[in-house]
Amino acid sequence: MTSTTPADPSAPADAGPAPQPATGTDDPLRHGLRTRHLTMMGLGSAIGAGLFLGSGVGIATAGPAVLVSYALAGALVVLVMRMLAEMASAVPSSGSFSVYAEKALGRWAGFTLGWVYWFTIVMVLGVEVTGVARIVTGWAPGVPQWAVALAVVALFAVVNLVGVRQFGEMEFWFAAVKVVAIVAFLVVGTALVLGLLPGTDPVGTSVLLEDGFAPTGVAGIAAGLLVVVFAFGGIEIVTIAAAEAEEPQRAVARATRSIVWRVLLFYVGSVALMVLVLPWDAPALQQGPFVAVLDLAGLAGAARLMEVVVVLALLSAFNANVYATSRMAFSLAGRGDGPAVLRRVSGRDVPWVAVVVSVVLALVAVALNWLLPDALLGILLNAVGASLLVVWLLVAVSQLRLRPRLEAEARAAGRPLELRMWLYPWLTWATLAALAGVVVLMATDAAARAQLAATTGLVAVVVAVYGVTALVRRRRARAHAGG
Repeated sequence: MTSTTPADPSAPADAGPAPQPATGTDDPLRHGLRTRHLTMMGLGSAIGAGLFLGSGVGIATAGPAVLVSYALAGALVVLVMRMLAEMASAVPSSGSFSVYAEKALGRWAGFTLGWVYWFTIVMVLGVEVTGVARIVTGWAPGVPQWAVALAVVALFAVVNLVGVRQFGEMEFWFAAVKVVAIVAFLVVGTALVLGLLPGTDPVGTSVLLEDGFAPTGVAGIAAGLLVVVFAFGGIEIVTIAAAEAEEPQRAVARATRSIVWRVLLFYVGSVALMVLVLPWDAPALQQGPFVAVLDLAGLAGAARLMEVVVVLALLSAFNANVYATSRMAFSLAGRGDGPAVLRRVSGRDVPWVAVVVSVVLALVAVALNWLLPDALLGILLNAVGASLLVVWLLVAVSQLRLRPRLEAEARAAGRPLELRMWLYPWLTWATLAALAGVVVLMATDAAARAQLAATTGLVAVVVAVYGVTALVRRRRARAHAGG
């Protein structure tokens, strides 16, 4: 049984200059998530294949100095998340940064950011399920990849449709497995560094400094920053899920405070262990950095163990991203910036049409991955490569403009802001300058430059679509007024 719910009363009208967006209450959705769900959701989304597999690429690019790259990227993410959490704790919404961009800059910004993010995550869904299928068919060669992909999509469609509490529980335990794996790696790696494992001696800094801390120089650190900066993507799901949390203002503030520091510890701690025990240019680090360290520690079956962890990481990310895309589409539809059918909710208060659309398009992305790996898919993946940067930039601009308004609203309600950005507005401006610096770095790197150009093209297409839809709305409004 399904029901169609109207758009929020405060949603923008079909015409007129930059109307106010929905308040973010998302009334048709059930408040079934707890703080522990939000915390583990954010951790699980940020700790994915980018850490388990991609950290070796960063080390090969910058050497041990990749730690500087991770520290810089991590600091940038901490600042962006603080800004986003400030807005989300004041105005929890399933549209998150899309809603805040609309409130700060106008309807065009909310439309653009919402649909760019939605398209990005749909493409990522296809990559994640393809990764799972390839690993699983390596274990069972007789099983076709399409069958594994279909099973994964069907399973998580059901998980996302049965209810937000059930989704939160599954995501909690998926993420918990990844966190336990990281903690276990940190323990084993530390024991290896200190010479506490059988047949080992303390490693000191001989391996770390064998070719110097920064063997590829400042250019290597800059290139490493481009490799690692987007690895932190995924934490933003906490602010999307805030609308369905119990006591959303407090839940998102508590979850965000704990997530960013834990993610930094996991990333920087893991990479520090890798460069302490293995030469930065060791081929094993690029093939599988975690496996390389565990093999050195004498842990039998390390490769297969990490394959299992990577599969769980991809499944967890897939599950969370189905949630994120469906809620973003639900929010856009509620504000009149998407098909009204995406606003339909089930008897369990789940936006079931938006969920179904997300999983179907994930299958389409999988098909593109197999049929056109070097053609259309490559173009699409390039287009989403720098989209996280677009989100971060508009988050900073939105916070810069909304902070005075949020403070005024809080004073009028007789309460303080639950969470504040540090040293406003100076630190916000510094963050914007740092993000602009990342854009400049991307423009100097051939591969990153292609991603930047493709993402710019994607944003331009979405803005053009908004312009056409806005023109149609105005004509309809004039025709209705004249009739």
